[in-house]
Order: sequence, then C-alpha cells, then structure tokens
Amino acid sequence: MTVTETTTTRAGGCAGPPQGSRRPDGQDRYTISEVAALTGLTAHTLRWYERIGLMPHIDRSHTGQRRYRNRDLDWLDLVGKLRLTGMPVADMVRYAELVREGDHTYAERFALLKATREDVLARITELQGTLAVLDRKINFYADAGRALASERSR
Repeated sequence: MTVTETTTTRAGGCAGPPQGSRRPDGQDRYTISEVAALTGLTAHTLRWYERIGLMPHIDRSHTGQRRYRNRDLDWLDLVGKLRLTGMPVADMVRYAELVREGDHTYAERFALLKATREDVLARITELQGTLAVLDRKINFYADAGRALASERSR
C-alpha cells in the first residue's frame, strides 16, 4: 500500500480537500503554485515536505516541473490534519515511511495514531478548562458592566 492509498476519500471519510476545486482523476495535473493556492501551503513548504520524506514521490513534467495529482492533495490534507493535532514533524515523517514500507506496518501506524489521539484528547480537556476560566471572566465583566450601567442611570 502506498502513502497516497491510505488517504483515499471514501463515503464518510475525512481525507481530501473540497472536491469542487479539483480536477477529475486522469486530468489531475497541478503545478506547485496551483497546489499552494489549493492548500494554503507555500511552494517552499511543499518542496520541504518532499525533501524530508513527508511527501511521496511527485511526478515531474518533461521540463522537470512538479506535477501533483489528486492523491497528493489527499495526502497533503492528511498531513494538515496531523499538523493540527500537534504531531511532531518527525512523527509525521515516520508515519509516511511506515506507509511506504507496506501493510506489515499497520500495528506501528495504529500505535502512532492512537498515541496522537490520546494527546489530542488531553489537549481538548486542557482547553475546556481554559474555556471555563474565560467564561467566568467574561461573565464577571458582563455583570460588572451591567452594574456600572445601572448605577449611572440612577
């Protein structure tokens, strides 16, 4: 199984950018600037991802320009989601390597993603506590503002 095959969009799946901006498979040749515009990543970041092994092999035109496909956009969407989890780049690269190594790495991939999920859940819990503090402060200032307004109107 290749890196991009693990992100194939399925009904109910989460991989892949919005479909409206994509070309049909078979006509899906994007330049690096088009991919940058579609993903919000810079061309420099896309080249860096390729250089460190986070991206699979990117096809090239006869002039040597990168030509991305829909499967590459799917992979970049997954990478973006992993970045949002706070997963370190080294772990994302390791995950990509494991995918390229094949199906025998499922257990290690599972463990890596499960650990990341646990980290995300811990962050959510921490953020919920932070939100509760903010809500208390907001309520305090709202009450104080109403009290001040009431005193001024007397």
